[in-house]
Amino acid sequence: MQKQIKLIALDLDGTLLNSKETVSEANLNAIKNAKEKGYHVVLSTGRSLDRCQEIAESLGDSSYIVTINGGEIYNNKFELIDQTVLDYQLVERLWELRQQHKVHYWSTTVQGQFNSSQNFEQEVKEYDWLKFGFDIEDDEIRQVVLDELLNNDALEISNSSPTNIEVNPSGVNKAAALLKVCERLNIEMDNVLAVGDSLNDMAMIREAGIGVAMGNAQADLKEAATWVTTTNDEDGVAKAIESIL
Repeated sequence: MQKQIKLIALDLDGTLLNSKETVSEANLNAIKNAKEKGYHVVLSTGRSLDRCQEIAESLGDSSYIVTINGGEIYNNKFELIDQTVLDYQLVERLWELRQQHKVHYWSTTVQGQFNSSQNFEQEVKEYDWLKFGFDIEDDEIRQVVLDELLNNDALEISNSSPTNIEVNPSGVNKAAALLKVCERLNIEMDNVLAVGDSLNDMAMIREAGIGVAMGNAQADLKEAATWVTTTNDEDGVAKAIESIL
């Protein structure tokens, strides 16, 4: 039986955005049509608000925006309504791993974003950490880091590309954030169509009524999805939305 979809949750990078990091005309039109028919369209991204607000505004009014893999949720006025921070003591260990293996890192804090090129200047405990990430080209080193992180129950581990590792507090993921959004809208996760391409989309793909993987998605995500659409350079999001309109 066809699920009664009321909310469409869209990842950004590798999903709504093409390889030029723009939203295609077909995707824009599909989102516009969905909104006109009364569907909620919610961006659900690993990006922070400052890195996705302009895109959100270009799509027209959104009821909610999920950012930082669920670390923050904003309403349609871009007001923060939910936030979960990462314990600084956990970040201290993540920083030790970065120093030990000399790998690229990036992070999002309430006070700003930091990475290997633009490092933070104060002690770790002076910041409110939302997400910490590694990008590790070396497969062996990545696996060593990943093995330690996966053994820590206080952490939620995912990725947004095959070479990176994204770390949020345990229980913080796109599905958990979308569940909070659904509760505010008085709908169920079964009423959600979710579209994504990476492991940070896995939870919402599994828990949504319909989970759609992009044609360019990681293999594990394709296996978990209800079905697979075309790539982000072939208007895969538009095709997913059109399937329910």
